[in-house]
Amino acid sequence: MATMEIRSVSKNYGTIRVLDDINLQIGDGEFIVLVGPSGCGKSTLLRMIAGLEEITGGEIRIDDRVMNTLPPKGRDIAMVFQSYALYPHMSVADNMSYSLRLRKTDKPTITQKVRAASVKLGLDALLERKPKALSGGQRQRVAMGRAIVRQPKAFLFDEPLSNLDARLREQMRAEIRKLHRELGATSIYVTHDQVEAMTLADRIVAMHGGHIQQVGTPLDLYDRPANLFVAGFIGSPGMNFLAGDVAGGVLRLSDGRQVALPETMPAAMGGATLGIRPEHVLPAPAGQGALDATVDLVEPTGHGIILHLTLAGAVFKVLTHDRRWLSPGPAIAVSFPPEALHLFNAEGLRV
Repeated sequence: MATMEIRSVSKNYGTIRVLDDINLQIGDGEFIVLVGPSGCGKSTLLRMIAGLEEITGGEIRIDDRVMNTLPPKGRDIAMVFQSYALYPHMSVADNMSYSLRLRKTDKPTITQKVRAASVKLGLDALLERKPKALSGGQRQRVAMGRAIVRQPKAFLFDEPLSNLDARLREQMRAEIRKLHRELGATSIYVTHDQVEAMTLADRIVAMHGGHIQQVGTPLDLYDRPANLFVAGFIGSPGMNFLAGDVAGGVLRLSDGRQVALPETMPAAMGGATLGIRPEHVLPAPAGQGALDATVDLVEPTGHGIILHLTLAGAVFKVLTHDRRWLSPGPAIAVSFPPEALHLFNAEGLRV
């Protein structure tokens, strides 16, 4: 296990800066998830930690030792990729033990470590099979087993579940979290899937445009997003936004309608954006709520119903479990509990 510290790290490709002033401390045994849209720099940061990308500026420390110039093999880190990267001509056992054999580890130790890892991962009956005889989930477990037998200081996961179907992703998320509890190893996990981030992380690092936007527990980011990006990215469906001007304790929308703000929010601040999560919106028949909206689409998902609306010219979503809204008609009214409202200033920052 290991502690990590990322100090003012930047990364340039020629004149293009893809990471800028990244600062992050990771505790011993912590499970950190880097989340953000494609191109935000999360995989680049992971590869820099692994030693697969050069660092343009700043320092990366593992156990207070600077890693900047160390090759990957000198960092004692195991990486699990999106592609399984298994040797097709080798059995499961040989794939898992390959790094140990390169280190000239004795055979009894190899056998013991492979057996222990295969039991944890449910692979003990598959050790003689070749990768072509395995399912996608089994191949990913072999890739994880290959990392586990090395007993590294830290595990790095680069979107390891992206190639799996939805049911297997759900199963593997649970297995990865359980495995982390058993091993207690420091882990950094990259994903663009905010559901994976919410369910796996001790802390989430939300990234966008080469910058860290917010660091905190999953519920920190969900309940108190630092800015509009985090508010919109974390949550499924994402947060609804309504733009307007704040004066006299109300938000005046572009069409002249008003939303009363709780006393805890500024009574006046000019341009602002109001946010509310779809599951907190209260739907009612048209004319019986604070704001009328038109219904564009009704989307039953089984666990709930998502109503796609147009409100004050903006796309707006409601998540409800009440099946009366399966056929709501062309119009609906919505109201907002004051305690569920979020307010962001003209720069997109939470107030």
